[in-house]
Amino acid sequence: MTWTKQRLNNLFFFLGCAACVVMLFTFDVSFVELWEHICHAGYWLIPILGVWLLVYGLNAVAWRAIIKGNLQGEVPVSFWRIYRLTITGYALNYATPVGGLGGEPYRIMELSKDIDKQHATSSVILYAMMHFFAHFWFWFISIFIYLILAAIGDLPITPAIGIVLGIIVLFCLAAFYLFARGYRKGFVVYVLGIIGKIPGLKGWSRRFRGRHAEALRNIDSQISALYSQDTKAFYTSLVFEYFSRVVQSSEVMFMLLLFGIDCGGGLGGLTLTFLHSILIVSFTTLFANLIGFLPMQIGVQEGGFVLSIAALGLSAALGIFVSIICRVREIFWIAIGMALMKIKS
Repeated sequence: MTWTKQRLNNLFFFLGCAACVVMLFTFDVSFVELWEHICHAGYWLIPILGVWLLVYGLNAVAWRAIIKGNLQGEVPVSFWRIYRLTITGYALNYATPVGGLGGEPYRIMELSKDIDKQHATSSVILYAMMHFFAHFWFWFISIFIYLILAAIGDLPITPAIGIVLGIIVLFCLAAFYLFARGYRKGFVVYVLGIIGKIPGLKGWSRRFRGRHAEALRNIDSQISALYSQDTKAFYTSLVFEYFSRVVQSSEVMFMLLLFGIDCGGGLGGLTLTFLHSILIVSFTTLFANLIGFLPMQIGVQEGGFVLSIAALGLSAALGIFVSIICRVREIFWIAIGMALMKIKS
C-alpha cells in the first residue's frame, strides 16, 4: 500500500512539473515580452506573490475547521501539514483539467495517512464543496458591490448590465439551493446517481455504488452531520474561505497601483481601487469556472481578465498585463507546491 501511494505521489509530482513546462510554452506573448512584463512589475512582484501565503493560510484554516468538525474532536494533523497539502492540492488543481482531478485525490491519499480513509474522503469533499460554496457567495456579494458603486456614479449601469447581473443572481440562488440539499442529505451518492445517467457510465456507477455502498453512506452521513451538528465549524470555514478571495483581490489592486490607477488616491481612492479589484477577480473567476475544462484554464483566465477589466472602463492592455502576471504567479506557486510534495511531514 505504501509503495502504491509513493507511485501515485510521483505521478502527481511529474504531472505538476509537466504543467509548469506547458504553461511556460503556452503564453500568448514571446519570452522577450514576458520578461518585459516581469521587469515592469519589478518589486511589486514581491507582494503579488507573497499575498498568496496569506490566501493559502486562510484556505488551510478553513479546511482545518472542517476536519475538526468532521472528526468531532481534536485534529491529529499539524497545521503545517494541512497548509502544505493546501498549497500542493491547489497546485495540482491548476495543472489538471476540470480542477480537482489532481488536487482532491492527492489530498485524500495524504490525509488518509493521519485519519481513517472515510473521514479523510469526507473532509476533502466537504472542503471542496465549501470552496465552491464560498465562490458563489463571493460572486453573489460582488453583485451588490457593483450596484453600490453604480449608485454613487462610480460604475455604469445599463439595461444590458442589469440583465447580466440579474442572471448571475439567479445562478447563485440556484447554486445555494443545490448546496443546501447536498449539506442536508449528503452529496456523494447523489452525484454518483447523476454520473450514472451519463451514457457509458451507468454500469460503472452501479458497480461502484454496489461495492462501496456502506462507505458511501458513511461519507454522506459525515457530510450532512457537519452542517446539522457543528454549525460553528461550518460557518468558520465559510468565513475564512470567503475572505481568502477578498485577500486574493489584493494582487490585482497591486497591479492597478503599479499602473497608477488609484481612483484619486487617499483612503477613499484606495478603497475604491480595492473594490474594483474584488469585482475584477469575481467576474474573472466566474467566467473561468463556467468554462473550466481546460488544463490550467489556458486562454480562459486571460480572456476573463481582459473582459472584466474592460467592463470597468480600463484598458485591454492592462487586462493582458494582469493576466500574464497572474499566470507567472500560478507557475511560481505550482513549482512551490511540487517542491512541498517531496517534503515529508
